[in-house]
Amino acid sequence: MPSALITGASGGIGLELARIFARQGYGLALVARSRERLEQIAAELKPASVHVVPLDLTGSGAAQEVQHEIPSVDVLVNNAGYGVYGKFAASPLDDDLGLMQLNMAALVALTRLYLPGMIAARSGKILNVASTAAFQPGPLMALYYASKAFVLSFSEAIANELEGTGVTVTALCPGPTATGFQERAHVEKSRLFRYMKVMDARRVAEIGYRGLMAGKTVVIPGVMNKLLAQSVRVSPRKMVTKIARMVQEEV
Repeated sequence: MPSALITGASGGIGLELARIFARQGYGLALVARSRERLEQIAAELKPASVHVVPLDLTGSGAAQEVQHEIPSVDVLVNNAGYGVYGKFAASPLDDDLGLMQLNMAALVALTRLYLPGMIAARSGKILNVASTAAFQPGPLMALYYASKAFVLSFSEAIANELEGTGVTVTALCPGPTATGFQERAHVEKSRLFRYMKVMDARRVAEIGYRGLMAGKTVVIPGVMNKLLAQSVRVSPRKMVTKIARMVQEEV
């Protein structure tokens, strides 16, 4: 039975991906902070084999704990992450450091720990959940946008390094998506979530899964999101930053 490890699996895109992998006959290892929530999901996904790993990935050595419990997997999904809203100079330092640990350091650590086994087996897939935020700076969520730019750049680079090994890396870059993210980041009152089209988490997961299975390096769900991601590449950076600020502001 093939296996998939999914972080941030207690809701949103991570949960929808867990449902897809379960339907496809994968054994699952699901990582999130709440044991109770993970056990509810495991019961929902029966008869799929589900191993729950209740763990806060912002903790030191958390990735190593995961790998000690789940030594190898066929698919790694680095989905866990959160955002911090507001001007950087006023944001709580602990929140900022936690964001960096979860969105970047834990993702890198898990990828590094599982990648050698995949290379040795000449088979494996890694899905790193980035965002359309990766394509431009994001005033009022500066660190979140920067973290997703890191995820995209890192994923594209190692995808190139892994060519010919049988292992693929995919960066999933969704736009605004209906998950618990906006409430935790306190951005539900921003123009971004008030006025822009918000995709369904299930649809995003389905597109991400198909892209992962096809070995695509970058997957951007939604035609408008694709167009926006491409447009910022050729637009003046100062203008792009001003527009990003505008859509992040509360209304």
